[in-house]
Amino acid sequence: MEISEEKKKKKSLGEVGGGKFGRYGGKYVPETLITCLAKLEAEFNLVLHDPDFQAELTMALRDYVGRETPLYFAKRLTNHYKDEYGEGPEIYIKREDLNHGGSHKMNNAIAQAMIAKRMGRTSVMASTGAGQHGVATAAACAKLSLKCTVFMGTTDMEKQSSNVLLMNLLGAEVKPVKGNFKDASSQAIREWVGSLETSYYLTGTVVGPHPCPSMVREFQSVIGKETRTQAMEKWGGKPDVLVACVGSGSNALGFFHEFVEDQDVRLIGVEAAGFGLDSGKHAATLARGEVGVYHGAMSYLLQDSEGQIQRPHSVGVGLEYPGVSPELSFLKDNGRAEFYTATDKEAIEAYERLCRLEGIFPALEAAHAFAYLEKLCPTLPNGTRVVVNCSGRGYKDAARVFDILGHPS
Repeated sequence: MEISEEKKKKKSLGEVGGGKFGRYGGKYVPETLITCLAKLEAEFNLVLHDPDFQAELTMALRDYVGRETPLYFAKRLTNHYKDEYGEGPEIYIKREDLNHGGSHKMNNAIAQAMIAKRMGRTSVMASTGAGQHGVATAAACAKLSLKCTVFMGTTDMEKQSSNVLLMNLLGAEVKPVKGNFKDASSQAIREWVGSLETSYYLTGTVVGPHPCPSMVREFQSVIGKETRTQAMEKWGGKPDVLVACVGSGSNALGFFHEFVEDQDVRLIGVEAAGFGLDSGKHAATLARGEVGVYHGAMSYLLQDSEGQIQRPHSVGVGLEYPGVSPELSFLKDNGRAEFYTATDKEAIEAYERLCRLEGIFPALEAAHAFAYLEKLCPTLPNGTRVVVNCSGRGYKDAARVFDILGHPS
């Protein structure tokens, strides 16, 4: 997909330069990283305007990743939400789960691996939670003959063992880090600092110091761009409502970005409420967080009264991050996007519901977005067109869901 000059130059709502969105974002890092990040930003700006790079990326997205992904009308799910008069919204699903690797993560991983190769780096480092970004990065590195090291929390490795196996089969070295995704991210950054000239830190999230969030958003924005085109083809207009799960925010921002300036399109993000917002065991950063700096950028954070980072919880381990996108933080404050929550129980029920009604296995992370339909749909006028981003495939979660539910009848 070619990127027009207008789109290349277009800034996001509230973007003031240097990766800042109002007071959020920025580059809060040690001096040793400033030069490296400046080089990365310069390379990123070059590839945005390089026709050869864009042509290679377009081919990779089409032939390797498998884009474009379908915009699927979920007829039985639509019928599920009809009232006694046969009225209700129309539910469509953006099928990012059909990407190579099983999630939206490949959109960004292949593009950044190409940048790493272009910059002369020989090895790539990444951190992963649910393992989807790890699998995508390992696959992209195998394709481009790059050494790949993935850092993963020990608790996540136990829950997502199938993705650990896939990363190993793809030739990546998976390094366990005691804890979960936030701990793996910290360790990956520490090791990257020790080899800046030869290695590339391939982030999969829209957090961290500039230009990392802007790069991930740019490479994930293909989701929203396709959705706009497909909606026009299917019904001759825009979606009325977009719904996506929110952990750190890469799938949501990639989905929303195209529509931020369309004020008639509602943007709804769904965070993980875990065992409940009052339980202390959740990952609802935008709902319950406070502003602070973490991993090199300012955003909402889960922190205690002394500013210490709190450990997040979600049945969807890819949502277990204590921070969130600076840009989503800004969109919350200015009211352009709405943010709600779904509990572990609601996500599990939504996972089973989508399996039974549509024959689709959503990742437990994406299941949070589907869970919110239970509250959203009864409030919508008849015929409202709702698009839910199914950001990942739930095969990795099937055994866990089966254990939680018991033997389904």
